[in-house]
Amino acid sequence: MKPVWYHFIQTESLKEYAIMKQSLLSQGFEIATITMAGKRGLYGLFTDAPVQMCHFHQQAIITRYLTRKPKMAAAIDLKRVVSYLGQVSACRFQYMLDSWYARHTTFINEKTEDDSRRGWHYTHKRLRSAYRSLRTNFQYLFTYRYYPELKIHNTTNALDGGLFTPMKMLLKIHRGISIEMKKKLITDYLENLMK
Repeated sequence: MKPVWYHFIQTESLKEYAIMKQSLLSQGFEIATITMAGKRGLYGLFTDAPVQMCHFHQQAIITRYLTRKPKMAAAIDLKRVVSYLGQVSACRFQYMLDSWYARHTTFINEKTEDDSRRGWHYTHKRLRSAYRSLRTNFQYLFTYRYYPELKIHNTTNALDGGLFTPMKMLLKIHRGISIEMKKKLITDYLENLMK
């Protein structure tokens, strides 16, 4: 794997992704597949290619909502379901998720009275958010299985670990240098890989 395009940005945004996409297409590249970390809105930008949500990032989203060692039985159970991601079929994962919801519907829908205009809020908001994340991203979690001929990765690990780790190590070694020197170091690293 080698980089084909890079661009320095202030913040990651849909506009920057649209610029990248247009640049790649104008250079004659064909975007065959996308494996992404789950930035909201990107799915709509890449409607013309199969999109795979990175399993590692989906698990990280769940951990962010539920913590590494959740205490509630429903949260522990949902983390267990997510641990099967990548090991079971889409149909089996859907069944596990539906079963989890059926077991914990009453708990997940508990409400607490408050002073808001509505007069209540969901008691277990983070658990609901974790579940909703899985439901929202479900259609992108098994793309790699629907297109085996494209050999789509189900994680961004090849990029994060294979391509970027040496660059990050290089920057760590030279951590006292200015931003401009860091940009030069990154440019040199990427340009050498692109040759």
